[in-house]
Amino acid sequence: MDQIILSELELFCRVGVPEEERAQPQRLLVSVEMDLDFSRAAASDDLSATIDYFAVSRRLLRLGEGRQWRLIETLADEIARLVLDEFGAAAVRVEVRKFIIPEARYVAVRVARP
Repeated sequence: MDQIILSELELFCRVGVPEEERAQPQRLLVSVEMDLDFSRAAASDDLSATIDYFAVSRRLLRLGEGRQWRLIETLADEIARLVLDEFGAAAVRVEVRKFIIPEARYVAVRVARP
């Protein structure tokens, strides 16, 4: 299976268990690996035969508008389902990185959905 990778897209979302953590959007880095056979797109040089990664990025950048999540696990799952449902990926892997623990470079979750 072929893959399209959107690496470390910077999102600002209200996420966190304590209410005060969700008070302001915080910086997250999201990576998305989308599986799709794009041999037809490669042969035809036709964007409509593949996943438009620019459209995916724009959709994810708007995802947090007026929304909040307690867990990055929930956010990662929602992103995976969105990519499957709206963009037709055969499978998807999503990593969400959060920069909340000062002593750690980041905390991350990964989900994989067929």
